[in-house]
Amino acid sequence: MKNKKNDIERTNFEHYYSEEPQSVLKIKEVELELKNGHIYKFKTPSGVYSFGKIDKATQILIENCRPVEGKVLDIGCGYGVIGITLKKEFPTIEVYMSDINKRAVEFAKINAKDNNINADIRQGSLYEPWDDMKFNHIISNPPIVAGKEVWMKLIEGAFQHLEDGGTLQLVAYHNKGGERIRNYMKEIFGNAEDIWKEGGIRVYLSIK
Repeated sequence: MKNKKNDIERTNFEHYYSEEPQSVLKIKEVELELKNGHIYKFKTPSGVYSFGKIDKATQILIENCRPVEGKVLDIGCGYGVIGITLKKEFPTIEVYMSDINKRAVEFAKINAKDNNINADIRQGSLYEPWDDMKFNHIISNPPIVAGKEVWMKLIEGAFQHLEDGGTLQLVAYHNKGGERIRNYMKEIFGNAEDIWKEGGIRVYLSIK
């Protein structure tokens, strides 16, 4: 039964990580209420990660990441929760967002407009949309179940696309792949620390 469940989860994941979701489009509106009382609304589409709800790990990352400034990249942005919320919380930052999923990018643009924020939102795999650009911070809830090749490339690419002194901030369930992510961040950056722990979820930070 366990294997069957894993197969189902894998199928669903590959679906939302695909470039062009084939599912019939359904839309649900959700609210994100932060611990500071701020509330933001998002349209969530089927075929994109965390349809119809705000992912717990994503909210923990938003609420507990180190303060950001300058150019901030939300990579694997989904329908835009991290990048949009950070722009509302830190209005002076420049926000960049990207995702391989074309439907995710479409709705990230819709949600950015609905929340009255300006952001550069592009479609593409990992850092392909950003060429030689560099950022002050890269923040993500990485797609662990896509396989280690994907999150390893995310971490390796972050080192190449960060300015000196910039941060990579990732969130994961520590005992479900997160520890491996943290260890690889330390291998690539030479440092990594847990900056928040909550219910098995941790926020990891590396500084270039």
